[in-house]
Amino acid sequence: MIAIVDYGMGNLRSVQKGFEKAGWEAAVVNDASSLTKSSGIVLPGVGAFARAVENLKQTDLFETIISEINAGKAFLGICLGLQLLFEVSEEFGLTDGMGIFPGRVKKLPDSVKVPHMGWNRVFIKKKTPLTEGIADGSHFYFVHSYFVDAESPDQIAGITEYGLNFTSMVQKDNIFGIQFHPEKSSALGLRILKNFGELVAKNDRNPRG
Repeated sequence: MIAIVDYGMGNLRSVQKGFEKAGWEAAVVNDASSLTKSSGIVLPGVGAFARAVENLKQTDLFETIISEINAGKAFLGICLGLQLLFEVSEEFGLTDGMGIFPGRVKKLPDSVKVPHMGWNRVFIKKKTPLTEGIADGSHFYFVHSYFVDAESPDQIAGITEYGLNFTSMVQKDNIFGIQFHPEKSSALGLRILKNFGELVAKNDRNPRG
């Protein structure tokens, strides 16, 4: 079962329905024990970085997510869920993130309309299981005011141009993060969710250790 983390921020039901349409069972959960029992974890979210960290820590989900990631469980961060994987955010002062990926969360430049809202292209920098069947330059739906400035080029899986070239996909081992919303990105978004479900199922058949 894929666990969708409920920490009070994000359109969780849309993500759950997206997985269902893609053919995978997913449940919205808000407790640490459900995460440890799951086969894969999805962290969606919209809103303020600091509030997200506070909510996750209050429910003991913050450290549980890090522990499950380090144990090798398949993980997908969506939008704010991607940003939380990084070391620190500059939104409303400095707030520490999970530190899974090196880099910072920064505000989009003043030269463009913020928030970045609508369809934009994702250019694939490296192939990953998440982008199986996705053509380079495909369009996905974005809603965000901040972006991740990733420090390790080998972890950048996709980039998007909006005022600057920003990282819109990351990948390291079992960990995936995307800035766009697959649940709002029509058929290609469902393909992303389908690919993640297949990765989770494959890991279940071939457990680590």
